[in-house]
Amino acid sequence: MKDIAQDSRGGARFGVFVPFTNTNLEPDMMLMRPPGVSLHFARLGGYDADEIPDEDQMAGLGEADMDEPLRLIQGVKPDVVFYGCTSATLTHGPAFDRDLSAKISAQSGAQTVTAASALVHAIKSLGARKIAFASPYLPMINDQAIAFLKSEGIDTVSRVDVDGTLDNEGQGALTPDDVEALALRADAADAEAVVLSCTDMRSVEVIARLEAKLGKPVVTSNQAMVFQAVQMLGLPSPGPQFGRLFERVHA
Repeated sequence: MKDIAQDSRGGARFGVFVPFTNTNLEPDMMLMRPPGVSLHFARLGGYDADEIPDEDQMAGLGEADMDEPLRLIQGVKPDVVFYGCTSATLTHGPAFDRDLSAKISAQSGAQTVTAASALVHAIKSLGARKIAFASPYLPMINDQAIAFLKSEGIDTVSRVDVDGTLDNEGQGALTPDDVEALALRADAADAEAVVLSCTDMRSVEVIARLEAKLGKPVVTSNQAMVFQAVQMLGLPSPGPQFGRLFERVHA
Protein backbone atom coordinates (compact mmCIF):
# COMPACT_ATOMS: atom_id res chain seq x y z
CA MET A 1 0.00 0.00 0.00
CA LYS A 2 1.30 3.46 -0.91
CA ASP A 3 2.72 5.47 1.99
CA ILE A 4 0.90 8.78 1.52
CA ALA A 5 2.80 10.54 4.31
CA GLN A 6 6.17 9.63 2.79
CA ASP A 7 4.97 10.74 -0.63
CA SER A 8 3.87 14.17 0.59
CA ARG A 9 6.78 15.20 2.83
CA GLY A 10 10.19 14.29 4.16
CA GLY A 11 12.26 14.92 1.03
CA ALA A 12 12.40 18.69 0.60
CA ARG A 13 10.34 21.80 1.24
CA PHE A 14 9.36 24.26 -1.47
CA GLY A 15 8.35 27.73 -0.27
CA VAL A 16 6.33 29.51 -2.95
CA PHE A 17 5.47 33.20 -3.16
CA VAL A 18 2.22 33.64 -5.08
CA PRO A 19 0.65 36.92 -6.27
CA PHE A 20 -2.55 37.23 -4.26
CA THR A 21 -4.95 37.02 -7.23
CA ASN A 22 -3.17 34.04 -8.81
CA THR A 23 -5.34 30.90 -8.85
CA ASN A 24 -3.22 28.53 -10.96
CA LEU A 25 0.32 28.46 -9.58
CA GLU A 26 -0.65 26.41 -6.52
CA PRO A 27 -2.57 23.72 -8.47
CA ASP A 28 0.31 23.48 -10.96
CA MET A 29 2.81 22.99 -8.16
CA MET A 30 0.64 20.23 -6.73
CA LEU A 31 0.52 18.53 -10.13
CA MET A 32 4.30 18.66 -10.58
CA ARG A 33 5.45 18.13 -7.00
CA PRO A 34 8.09 15.37 -6.88
CA PRO A 35 7.52 12.61 -4.29
CA GLY A 36 8.53 13.61 -0.80
CA VAL A 37 8.33 17.35 -1.47
CA SER A 38 6.03 19.47 0.67
CA LEU A 39 4.64 22.77 -0.59
CA HIS A 40 4.30 25.91 1.52
CA PHE A 41 2.64 28.97 0.00
CA ALA A 42 2.64 32.66 0.91
CA ARG A 43 0.75 35.33 -0.98
CA LEU A 44 2.18 38.60 -2.25
CA GLY A 45 0.59 42.03 -2.66
CA GLY A 46 1.97 45.21 -4.15
CA TYR A 47 -0.57 45.69 -6.93
CA ASP A 48 -4.28 46.51 -7.27
CA ALA A 49 -6.51 43.53 -7.98
CA ASP A 50 -9.06 45.77 -9.71
CA GLU A 51 -6.57 47.35 -12.13
CA ILE A 52 -5.44 45.91 -15.45
CA PRO A 53 -2.09 44.16 -14.79
CA ASP A 54 -0.04 46.51 -16.94
CA GLU A 55 3.69 47.23 -16.73
CA ASP A 56 3.23 49.72 -13.86
CA GLN A 57 1.16 47.28 -11.79
CA MET A 58 3.63 44.44 -12.34
CA ALA A 59 6.63 46.67 -11.69
CA GLY A 60 4.93 47.64 -8.43
CA LEU A 61 4.63 43.99 -7.47
CA GLY A 62 8.32 43.48 -8.17
CA GLU A 63 9.22 46.47 -6.00
CA ALA A 64 6.92 45.50 -3.11
CA ASP A 65 8.51 45.12 0.32
CA MET A 66 9.50 41.47 0.83
CA ASP A 67 10.69 41.68 4.43
CA GLU A 68 7.48 40.41 6.08
CA PRO A 69 6.72 37.68 3.50
CA LEU A 70 10.33 36.48 3.81
CA ARG A 71 10.14 36.47 7.61
CA LEU A 72 7.00 34.34 7.45
CA ILE A 73 8.25 31.85 4.85
CA GLN A 74 11.38 31.32 6.94
CA GLY A 75 9.14 29.68 9.53
CA VAL A 76 8.96 26.45 7.49
CA LYS A 77 12.73 26.40 6.73
CA PRO A 78 12.30 25.86 2.98
CA ASP A 79 15.05 24.30 0.89
CA VAL A 80 14.06 26.37 -2.14
CA VAL A 81 12.01 29.56 -2.35
CA PHE A 82 10.13 30.30 -5.58
CA TYR A 83 9.30 33.87 -6.60
CA GLY A 84 6.16 33.00 -8.51
CA CYS A 85 5.50 35.94 -10.80
CA THR A 86 7.23 36.14 -14.16
CA SER A 87 6.14 39.62 -15.25
CA ALA A 88 7.06 41.26 -11.92
CA THR A 89 10.75 40.95 -12.75
CA LEU A 90 10.52 40.80 -16.55
CA THR A 91 9.34 44.42 -16.34
CA HIS A 92 12.53 45.40 -14.47
CA GLY A 93 15.20 43.43 -16.30
CA PRO A 94 17.78 40.74 -15.50
CA ALA A 95 19.85 42.78 -13.01
CA PHE A 96 16.77 43.47 -10.88
CA ASP A 97 15.80 39.78 -11.09
CA ARG A 98 19.26 38.66 -9.92
CA ASP A 99 19.28 41.18 -7.07
CA LEU A 100 15.84 40.06 -5.89
CA SER A 101 16.93 36.42 -6.01
CA ALA A 102 20.03 37.22 -3.96
CA LYS A 103 17.95 39.11 -1.39
CA ILE A 104 15.50 36.24 -1.01
CA SER A 105 18.34 33.74 -0.55
CA ALA A 106 20.15 35.94 1.96
CA GLN A 107 17.05 36.47 4.11
CA SER A 108 15.52 33.01 3.83
CA GLY A 109 18.66 30.90 3.94
CA ALA A 110 17.25 28.92 1.01
CA GLN A 111 18.17 28.60 -2.63
CA THR A 112 15.97 30.81 -4.81
CA VAL A 113 14.22 30.35 -8.13
CA THR A 114 12.50 33.28 -9.83
CA ALA A 115 10.03 32.59 -12.61
CA ALA A 116 11.81 34.86 -15.08
CA SER A 117 15.28 33.42 -14.54
CA ALA A 118 13.82 29.89 -14.57
CA LEU A 119 12.48 30.52 -18.08
CA VAL A 120 15.96 31.53 -19.22
CA HIS A 121 17.54 28.52 -17.52
CA ALA A 122 15.02 26.13 -19.07
CA ILE A 123 15.40 27.52 -22.60
CA LYS A 124 19.19 27.32 -22.39
CA SER A 125 19.02 23.82 -20.90
CA LEU A 126 17.17 22.76 -24.05
CA GLY A 127 19.90 24.28 -26.18
CA ALA A 128 17.39 26.65 -27.76
CA ARG A 129 18.33 30.14 -28.88
CA LYS A 130 15.31 30.98 -31.04
CA ILE A 131 11.85 30.83 -29.51
CA ALA A 132 8.19 31.53 -30.13
CA PHE A 133 6.59 33.48 -27.28
CA ALA A 134 3.05 33.78 -25.94
CA SER A 135 1.49 35.09 -22.75
CA PRO A 136 -1.73 36.66 -21.45
CA TYR A 137 0.10 39.95 -20.82
CA LEU A 138 -0.49 43.34 -22.38
CA PRO A 139 1.67 43.99 -25.46
CA MET A 140 4.00 46.36 -23.56
CA ILE A 141 4.86 43.64 -21.03
CA ASN A 142 5.45 41.21 -23.88
CA ASP A 143 7.88 43.76 -25.33
CA GLN A 144 9.70 43.89 -22.00
CA ALA A 145 9.73 40.10 -21.69
CA ILE A 146 11.24 39.71 -25.17
CA ALA A 147 13.88 42.35 -24.35
CA PHE A 148 14.70 40.49 -21.10
CA LEU A 149 15.21 37.25 -23.02
CA LYS A 150 17.21 39.03 -25.73
CA SER A 151 19.61 40.37 -23.12
CA GLU A 152 20.16 36.76 -22.03
CA GLY A 153 21.01 35.65 -25.57
CA ILE A 154 17.57 34.32 -26.56
CA ASP A 155 15.93 35.61 -29.73
CA THR A 156 12.15 35.67 -30.16
CA VAL A 157 11.37 34.86 -33.78
CA SER A 158 7.58 34.91 -33.40
CA ARG A 159 5.12 36.13 -30.83
CA VAL A 160 1.40 36.39 -30.28
CA ASP A 161 -0.60 38.68 -27.99
CA VAL A 162 -3.98 37.71 -26.58
CA ASP A 163 -7.06 39.24 -28.16
CA GLY A 164 -8.38 42.07 -26.04
CA THR A 165 -7.20 43.13 -22.58
CA LEU A 166 -7.31 40.63 -19.74
CA ASP A 167 -7.62 41.65 -16.11
CA ASN A 168 -6.13 39.56 -13.29
CA GLU A 169 -9.13 37.25 -13.15
CA GLY A 170 -9.24 36.96 -16.95
CA GLN A 171 -5.63 35.82 -17.19
CA GLY A 172 -6.24 33.05 -14.72
CA ALA A 173 -9.54 32.09 -16.36
CA LEU A 174 -8.00 31.11 -19.71
CA THR A 175 -8.72 27.42 -20.23
CA PRO A 176 -6.10 24.86 -21.27
CA ASP A 177 -7.74 24.85 -24.71
CA ASP A 178 -7.35 28.64 -24.89
CA VAL A 179 -3.68 28.31 -23.98
CA GLU A 180 -3.15 25.57 -26.55
CA ALA A 181 -4.67 27.76 -29.27
CA LEU A 182 -2.46 30.66 -28.22
CA ALA A 183 0.67 28.51 -28.43
CA LEU A 184 -0.27 27.14 -31.85
CA ARG A 185 -0.74 30.69 -33.13
CA ALA A 186 2.63 31.73 -31.73
CA ASP A 187 4.70 28.93 -33.23
CA ALA A 188 6.97 29.46 -36.23
CA ALA A 189 9.04 27.04 -38.29
CA ASP A 190 12.38 28.47 -37.10
CA ALA A 191 11.41 28.53 -33.41
CA GLU A 192 13.33 25.86 -31.51
CA ALA A 193 10.95 25.98 -28.54
CA VAL A 194 7.62 27.57 -27.64
CA VAL A 195 7.60 29.63 -24.44
CA LEU A 196 4.39 30.27 -22.49
CA SER A 197 5.05 32.94 -19.89
CA CYS A 198 2.84 33.56 -16.83
CA THR A 199 2.48 31.66 -13.57
CA ASP A 200 -1.30 32.21 -13.66
CA MET A 201 -1.84 30.68 -17.10
CA ARG A 202 -3.00 27.05 -17.35
CA SER A 203 -0.22 25.93 -19.66
CA VAL A 204 1.20 22.99 -17.67
CA GLU A 205 -1.83 20.87 -18.51
CA VAL A 206 -1.26 21.10 -22.27
CA ILE A 207 2.53 20.71 -22.48
CA ALA A 208 2.48 17.08 -23.64
CA ARG A 209 -0.33 17.71 -26.12
CA LEU A 210 1.41 20.74 -27.58
CA GLU A 211 4.77 19.02 -27.88
CA ALA A 212 3.14 16.15 -29.77
CA LYS A 213 1.51 18.61 -32.20
CA LEU A 214 4.46 20.96 -32.61
CA GLY A 215 7.30 18.46 -32.59
CA LYS A 216 9.37 20.75 -30.36
CA PRO A 217 9.76 21.52 -26.65
CA VAL A 218 7.34 23.72 -24.74
CA VAL A 219 8.52 25.79 -21.77
CA THR A 220 6.15 27.32 -19.22
CA SER A 221 6.82 29.51 -16.20
CA ASN A 222 5.69 27.01 -13.58
CA GLN A 223 7.28 24.01 -15.28
CA ALA A 224 10.58 25.90 -15.58
CA MET A 225 10.62 26.78 -11.87
CA VAL A 226 10.08 23.17 -10.83
CA PHE A 227 12.72 22.01 -13.31
CA GLN A 228 15.34 24.35 -11.85
CA ALA A 229 14.50 23.42 -8.26
CA VAL A 230 14.63 19.70 -9.03
CA GLN A 231 18.08 20.18 -10.54
CA MET A 232 19.27 22.24 -7.57
CA LEU A 233 18.26 19.60 -5.04
CA GLY A 234 18.95 16.46 -7.09
CA LEU A 235 15.31 15.38 -6.94
CA PRO A 236 13.62 12.95 -9.33
CA SER A 237 11.74 14.27 -12.36
CA PRO A 238 8.00 14.71 -11.80
CA GLY A 239 7.28 12.83 -15.03
CA PRO A 240 7.43 12.95 -18.82
CA GLN A 241 3.91 14.39 -19.07
CA PHE A 242 5.41 17.75 -18.09
CA GLY A 243 7.56 18.04 -21.16
CA ARG A 244 10.80 17.27 -22.88
CA LEU A 245 12.50 19.73 -20.55
CA PHE A 246 12.50 17.14 -17.76
CA GLU A 247 14.57 14.80 -19.88
CA ARG A 248 17.40 17.26 -19.12
CA VAL A 249 17.07 17.13 -15.32
CA HIS A 250 20.25 15.15 -14.77
CA ALA A 251 21.98 16.07 -18.03
